[in-house]
Amino acid sequence: MTGFPDSALLSLQAFYPEQPAPLSHDLVGLPLLAPEALKGLAQSMRPGTALSLRGDVPIGVGQQDVARTGLDPAATLDSIERGRSWMVLRNIEQDPAYRALLDRLVDAIGPAVRPATGPILKREGFIFVSSPNAVTPLHFDPEHNILMQLEGRKTITLFPVADEAIAPLAAHETFEREGRNNLAWNAGFERMGRTFALEPGDALYIPVKTPHWVQNGDAASVSLSITWRSGWSLREGYAHGMNRLLRKAGLSPRAPRRFPRDNHLKALSYRAILKARRCFGQPG
Repeated sequence: MTGFPDSALLSLQAFYPEQPAPLSHDLVGLPLLAPEALKGLAQSMRPGTALSLRGDVPIGVGQQDVARTGLDPAATLDSIERGRSWMVLRNIEQDPAYRALLDRLVDAIGPAVRPATGPILKREGFIFVSSPNAVTPLHFDPEHNILMQLEGRKTITLFPVADEAIAPLAAHETFEREGRNNLAWNAGFERMGRTFALEPGDALYIPVKTPHWVQNGDAASVSLSITWRSGWSLREGYAHGMNRLLRKAGLSPRAPRRFPRDNHLKALSYRAILKARRCFGQPG
C-alpha cells in the first residue's frame, strides 16, 4: 500500500492549499486500522487523547464543547452501532506503528504541498469512529487536513473559508485564546455549503480553517485524518491572536490575509508578546 495513487497527488497539488480536493487512497483493509487494532490503540493512549462524544447534537452548537458520553474507549467501540456517539483518537502518532503510517502518508504528499507552503510542520493523525447518523457539528480546524474514509459512509459539508458570517473573526480569536472551534448555525448557511460524499477509498483535502460539519451514514464508520501545519498556517493563527490583543486595546484591526498573502508582521509581534509574557509568568 502506497497511501495515495499518483492521480490523487496531482489533484492535491492542483487545488492546494486553498481549495478542497476530492482524492483517493488505498488504505481500506489495512490491519492496523481494523476494529480490534483500534481498540488496542485506544486503550493504550495517553489520558485525554481518546475522547467519546455525543453524536445526537445539532449542527451548530456555537462556542461550547460537545458533551462527552462518559464511556471509556473500549465500551464506545463495542457499542458504536447503537451508541449515537463518535470517538476521536487524537495524536495516534504516540504509538510507533501509527507514527510510521502517518510518516509514510505525509512523506508521500510532501512533493505536492511543499512548493506552495514550504516545509511540513507538526504532523498529526486522528482516527474517527462514528455511530450511524452521528453528527459532528459545524466547526473549523487550524491544520491542513486530508480526511480518508475507511469503513462506512459519511457526508461532509464545507463552507467558504473566508466568509465572516459563518466563521466570525471573534470565533477565530476565541480559538487562539481558548481552543474552542465550534460555530453557530444559521439556516441561511445551507445554500452556501458544498457537500462531499465519502465512501471507503475516498479522501478529501480540507483547507485550513474551512468551516464544515459531518453527517455519518446509516452504518458505523471509520475515518483517518492526517494533518499538518505550514509556516503560513501558523502565521495566520498568530495574526488572529494579535488581533485579539489589538481589539482589547480598543482598535479595529484588519482580518488576517489568506494565502498567498501572508501575515508576517502580526505573527512576529504576537510571538514576541507571548515570549515576553512567558518570561514574566503571565498568561497569554
